[in-house]
Amino acid sequence: MAKSDKTAKAGKKADGKKAGKADKADKAARKAAAAAPAPAKAKETLVSPLAPARFPDLPVIEGVEFAAASAGIKYQGRTDVMLVRLAPGTAIAGAFTRSSTRAACVLDCQDKLKGAQDSAGGAAIIVNSGNANAFTGAEGQRSVDRVTGAIAKALGVPARRVFSSSTGVIGEPLPAQRIVDVTEALAASLRPDGIADAARAIMTTDTFPKGASAEIAGDGGPIRIAGIAKGSGMIAPDMATMLVYLFTDAAIAPPLLQRMLSGQMDETFNAITVDSDTSTSDALILAATGRSPAAPIADLRSKVARDFVAALKGVMLDLAQQVVRDGEGATKFVEVQVTGATSVADAHKVAMAIANSPLVKTAIAGEDANWGRVVAAVGKSGAAADRDRLSIRFGDMVLAENGWRAPTYDEAAASAYMKGDSLVIGVDLGLGRGARTVWTCDLTHRYIDINADYRS
Repeated sequence: MAKSDKTAKAGKKADGKKAGKADKADKAARKAAAAAPAPAKAKETLVSPLAPARFPDLPVIEGVEFAAASAGIKYQGRTDVMLVRLAPGTAIAGAFTRSSTRAACVLDCQDKLKGAQDSAGGAAIIVNSGNANAFTGAEGQRSVDRVTGAIAKALGVPARRVFSSSTGVIGEPLPAQRIVDVTEALAASLRPDGIADAARAIMTTDTFPKGASAEIAGDGGPIRIAGIAKGSGMIAPDMATMLVYLFTDAAIAPPLLQRMLSGQMDETFNAITVDSDTSTSDALILAATGRSPAAPIADLRSKVARDFVAALKGVMLDLAQQVVRDGEGATKFVEVQVTGATSVADAHKVAMAIANSPLVKTAIAGEDANWGRVVAAVGKSGAAADRDRLSIRFGDMVLAENGWRAPTYDEAAASAYMKGDSLVIGVDLGLGRGARTVWTCDLTHRYIDINADYRS
């Protein structure tokens, strides 16, 4: 037999083996999808009393298109997958949970954002709710590859530029085939004004979709920012159980975009808490399409850059506070202001100790002006504190100062204040200039109801 014939025969054999492996993988994926639990009927959800009146009118961001579909990941008849297509030239930045049990999609996104970005081929984001694809072993990454591969093929973008997120139940294999099966329908329904539907598709225990936007004057034209988020429970610093997607038409290089995003995290998404629990799946992706008529932003010291960062922070804070307002079972929105700490880090410790205290949060739920629980939270925080320099206020009322109850303390007035649905707890440590503000909500029996049967 001629050498060329042997080579051809060997090539066919190798191709056959590859095809066989692909067939086996495909069969295994379809078998897993068939074995996945049938979608349940979606439960009725009571909208949070702290919800905004309506979803905001968000501007179209040039270079961004959205689609949503129902794949039956967990519930029947509920949109649970959203797709975003990003134009060629889009820069991407991200922030993710620091959990040591991060989900496969988080690890995949972090890997794809390492090093220089090749943005020539565009990008995409695919998100599902109902299943976190976390703690699912090697199968978790295979599911990510299967889903992102299908999106890459449908949209004609590089697989390394397809970013995925999953949110929902931990420890159950992702029925990836159900997402693959709606890929073509998603691709066919992409449209620039579909952001509201996308916001609804990523909800889990959320009671309302969350959106925010801003616009600034750039050099040569307007620059717009729009964002959506999901989050309601397992909300604590290092991103919380949140998925956040921010879009801007600004032209900003990836390294600078990442610096802008990272610099705003501590005072926005890392300054909120509902229940002190951090999730496996938290992700924030910021995409800059460069389609604004304004000149590119290249210098952080420029006025446009400063204006952009301020607007970006405003959108991030708006979304973060909406997450708290949708805290599972929440009836009160609470701002905790800490001043006079020896450092910002100590101020943050004290603020979070108060915001996460079950005793403080249940007192707020019961409209009990029990400021002694705030004293206890300060004491356990681990931050430097001096009893005789400490002061506490609810709203404008000083309840304690100089180490004991204030002479002007009025129990009736304090109790009346607690009946409001937006409260401020202020603590001054009297030791330095460190300050931090965080946001939380009360803790009600409804939180237990929601989480006691989350998987059923």
